[in-house]
Amino acid sequence: MSDSGGLVESETGSGDEKNVPAATGVTKWSIRQQIWDHIEKNDLANFPRPVHHRIPNFKNAAAAAEKITALKPFQQARFVKVNPDKPQENVRFLIMEAGKTLLVPTPRLRNGLFNRITPPAGANKQSLRTCATRQGIDKHSIPVGLDDMVKIDLVVCGSVAVSRKGYRIGKGEGFGDMEWAMLVTMGAVTPDTIIVTTVHDCQVIDIPEELVESHDITVDWILTPTEVIQTNCQRPKPQGIIWSKVDAEMLQQIPILRKLRQKERAAGKDVQIKAEGESTKDVQKRAEEKSGEPAKDKEKGKRRQPRGKPREKSTRERKQKAQVADTPNNQDKNSAGEARKRPPQDRDPSLTLWVGKLPGSLRVSNFKNHLRESNINPLRVIWKGNRGFAFLEFKEASDVDEAVKKLQELEISGKKVTVERAKGREEMRMKKADGKPEENAVN
Repeated sequence: MSDSGGLVESETGSGDEKNVPAATGVTKWSIRQQIWDHIEKNDLANFPRPVHHRIPNFKNAAAAAEKITALKPFQQARFVKVNPDKPQENVRFLIMEAGKTLLVPTPRLRNGLFNRITPPAGANKQSLRTCATRQGIDKHSIPVGLDDMVKIDLVVCGSVAVSRKGYRIGKGEGFGDMEWAMLVTMGAVTPDTIIVTTVHDCQVIDIPEELVESHDITVDWILTPTEVIQTNCQRPKPQGIIWSKVDAEMLQQIPILRKLRQKERAAGKDVQIKAEGESTKDVQKRAEEKSGEPAKDKEKGKRRQPRGKPREKSTRERKQKAQVADTPNNQDKNSAGEARKRPPQDRDPSLTLWVGKLPGSLRVSNFKNHLRESNINPLRVIWKGNRGFAFLEFKEASDVDEAVKKLQELEISGKKVTVERAKGREEMRMKKADGKPEENAVN
């Protein structure tokens, strides 16, 4: 029995699915590819498939999640942060069922850092399970700001690969590591905060230590459908944002990162970032030469505009604006509401759906996650989110009919979306003055 975890560190399983592939790759990417290929080849994952470029939704993920309730760090925790991916859905449910506060990061960190999930008063088990889904997270979340002074007691993350020494490899986008660094910077976690990951047995492999970088998080506990592994990892976790590894594109994509940088600069810390094509060592050398003066950001070769003047649009942007101005939608403002429901000319309108009433803050990645959660699988998504709608293209008419039924029940941010069958350009007619859809509208 483990003194620190309160649970046997290894449980013997059937071994049917273990067949752990050897970590023969020499890069993180080759290991990711190896794991994804193995899971697909052996049918070890549930929807969404394929698992490539995802945190795999491995089979028996719920069984792995159940093991967390016996860990002392879980029992003692009040505030728990969990990633929003499908394989950790049961972990999120168990946290709420235990009466703990569930915190979930915002997708790709585009709209803040994380949200507090607030289930309805008197929620039963089924309601809590709904809250644990992607749709439930969107519907029942409250943003947590930098000044809220939240202290997180336990972190649960997904992984693509993990070693018994506690080394972890994510899906390669870096958001998990960045979330941790930002949480340390804002004081929500410390380098001693426990990190747990849930994975399939085949995702536990040897990872060469030389692949682990200074910004990579490590894990303290690994939960699989058949094992509980305490890693006793000796490698320290990142102690904050390593600004020399941040570039201007990251600052542009993650607004809260800019706020944290301002906060750190005000505290007198070195917040020089990496310019385009510059290495981390180059940044450090530049910092020494300038005696700690803040670096001047270089955004992908663009010239900096003088302060107080609006940014001059590039030739490409001016051309794009001219092209938009010449489109039929802009030539006839009265027909804009109908024209936006026209599918691309090269597609069969009978196999295309128009989905409207999408929140302005919704990102295409979030929208696709909603579709996956509802088991809606279009061939292509044509995203017009800045205008509040999208087109979904399907292969068969039966797929369209099934998608219509599911989309009629789809809620995003607490509101139902609108779904209509897209119309061919030759069939376009103006809506009536009362704004009701025509006969071929399905909702």
